[in-house]
Amino acid sequence: MRDPIMAYCLSKKGALEDYPFGPLPVVMKVGGKMFALLSMEDHKVSHISLKCDPVIAANLREQHEAVQPGYHLNKKHWNTVTLDGSLSEADLHDMIDHSYDLVLNTLPKAKRLAITQRLVSSDGQAT
Repeated sequence: MRDPIMAYCLSKKGALEDYPFGPLPVVMKVGGKMFALLSMEDHKVSHISLKCDPVIAANLREQHEAVQPGYHLNKKHWNTVTLDGSLSEADLHDMIDHSYDLVLNTLPKAKRLAITQRLVSSDGQAT
């Protein structure tokens, strides 16, 4: 059974899982670009790193102890969230949605339109 956070990431249009660093961590990409980095323990996501608008990122860090600057990532643009139960599923989904949207919106228009219309090949390339 797939972890619910991983399943939610993969439910996003054009989202693919990748393993560029070996078997772990799991990298979620859209259009070939990373929007989430998942650390696993016992087949469950223990931490998730997500892209975030810098102002929102700082605000989330102030509000939630589980949200810290991105681990081994650009700390201005990435947060690492510890999945310790302190954040609701809705809050986590909102953070994933925000990260996905930020990355999707940086893609070239043709690729972005292909993804949003579900015309994406298995390698993340627009067809």
